[in-house]
Parts: sequence; structure tokens; C-alpha cells
Amino acid sequence: MSFSRISTLAVVASLSASAVLADGHLTPVVFGTNWLAQAEHGGFYQSVADGTYADCGLDVEIISGGPQVNNRALMLAGRIDFHMGGDMLQAFNAVKEGIPVVSVAAIFQKHPQVILAHPGEADSWEELKDLTLLIGDNGFTSYYQWMVAEHGFTVEQREPYTFNPAPFIADKRKGMQGYLSSEPYAVEKEAGFSPNVFLIADAGYSSYATTIETMADTIANEPEKVECFVDASLTGWYNYLYGDSSAADELIKAANPDMTQDKIDFAKKMMIEQGIVDSGQALETGIGSMTDQVIGDFYDSMVEAGVLEEGLDWKAAYTLEFTNKSVGKEIKP
Repeated sequence: MSFSRISTLAVVASLSASAVLADGHLTPVVFGTNWLAQAEHGGFYQSVADGTYADCGLDVEIISGGPQVNNRALMLAGRIDFHMGGDMLQAFNAVKEGIPVVSVAAIFQKHPQVILAHPGEADSWEELKDLTLLIGDNGFTSYYQWMVAEHGFTVEQREPYTFNPAPFIADKRKGMQGYLSSEPYAVEKEAGFSPNVFLIADAGYSSYATTIETMADTIANEPEKVECFVDASLTGWYNYLYGDSSAADELIKAANPDMTQDKIDFAKKMMIEQGIVDSGQALETGIGSMTDQVIGDFYDSMVEAGVLEEGLDWKAAYTLEFTNKSVGKEIKP
């Protein structure tokens, strides 16, 4: 699929600042997300909606990801400037493959991956070992291998997850993978009960998630643009979580017709309550923070689980040059 075709199909949010644009002072920037627009992208839409990107000189266009859109590949091809990464495992794999992608900030301090269970069937992380667990192929080759190595789960108890919650809802002896801000709410709406929810980050899965990625050449040749985009994005996340997010929510719903305000409200509530964005190092040095220790510990755990090979130049996957500066922290009440 060509970039022009993707641009036609993807819903784009862009800044309406015609007076400024007419003067030609803004640098065009394209940011590609890794999925359809949702509250988990809220800070980026916030900075489009309230003009924070424009204030530092950027005209930012957000291109939604999705099941048939590979925005990361478009960044590799030079078609977009920044991409929303998944977790650090993806960044490590880029290093392994010799791809010069660099993470410059980590929006999620905690990975939002969860395991769901029926109340009374598994009321603790340890009791999940007694269930059949519905885990997708990507999860099985990544965090589930860590669950096996670190916590004693077994390959035999896993069944493939088809992203359909019906088998989980119908069988109390099944657990199911999910994202904190989506599957728990979907199960409650569809089945009428609140599942037990276990965040794998709370069990020790220490990867950052929802990173901001760009190419090494962009950092070398346009560091001011990178700094501007990162600073404005982090400011947007503070405003989205702790301020008036209504304009950003409208952009999200316009970009994703299946998104509703109740889903956005639930996701935002979960992100705040569980410290997905604002916890850990972020409490000290601001949203988006990363540390060598956290990333190194995660790399070591992936090596121990057999997911990655030892000897990788894991520090090539990221830079701390543009984060850990408490940008936007004063906005927090």
C-alpha cells in the first residue's frame, strides 16, 4: 500500500492555525501512531488541539495506525518523522536487525498488558497458574516467555488468543490477555461482571511502553526538531491527564469512529489510577522519563527468558538526551 493511499485512508489530526501557517513559521512534522486513535494517544492529540506543538514551531500531523497500516515502516522509508513505539523489546529487536531507530522518550512507565480472570477463580497472580490462559502469538513469544522463566507459568497452560473474549467469558477456568484500558471494560459491558485484572508490570515486567521513536539521522541532523516534538508531547500528556482534555477527545473520536467518550473516560481513569504514565522515575524527572537501569534490567530479563540473545548493544536502542528534564511537570496539580 502506498503512502499516499495510507494518507487517504488514515484519519489525520492537524493543527488549525491558519494565521501562523500563512506566515510559514511552522515546520511540518508527521507522527505515526501504532494503532487506531484512543485515549492512550491522548497527550499527542492534546498538543495538536491546544497549539502546544505550534508554540514550539511545529505543524504536527498525526496519522493513525491500524491492522493494515505499518507506520514504523513509513518512518524507515523517510515518509514520517516520528513513530509511536510499542515496548523496549521492539527497540532491542531493531538494534539486532541493524535498523537505526532510536527511542527518545517513554510515555508509559508501566506496560499496560494485563491478564484477566474470573473473580473467585484466580484472586492473585499466583493463582493464575491454575488456569488455562488465552495468550496471542506475539504475547507468547515475548512477555509469556518471561512469565514462564520468572514466575513458573507453563507452555502447556497456554491456548491461542483470537482477540475474541467470548471463550473467556464462557469458561471460568480460563484467563485472558488484554490491555488495562480496553478488555476489562469490554468484558464488564458485555458480560456484566468486573474481571480480576493483573498488570504484568506489577509482577515485574519492567519495560517502558508507548515510546517516541525517530531515526538516528533525524537526531544527528535535526536535534532541535526532536527536542521540540518531545517537549511539546510531554507537555501535552500533562495537560491531557490533569487538565481539560475535551478538545483532544474530540479529535480522537473524529479519527476513530468506533471510539466513544465512555471508553476514553475509562482508559484515562485507568492510566491515572494505575500510574501507567505518571509513576516511577516520571514522578522525579517528568513524564517520558527513561533510565539506563530500568532498560538494562529489562534487557537482562529478556535474555534470561530466552527472548533475546546475550551481547546485544542494547544502549543503542535509546537516548536520554531529550528526556528526564521535568518538562511540563509544573502543570500537574
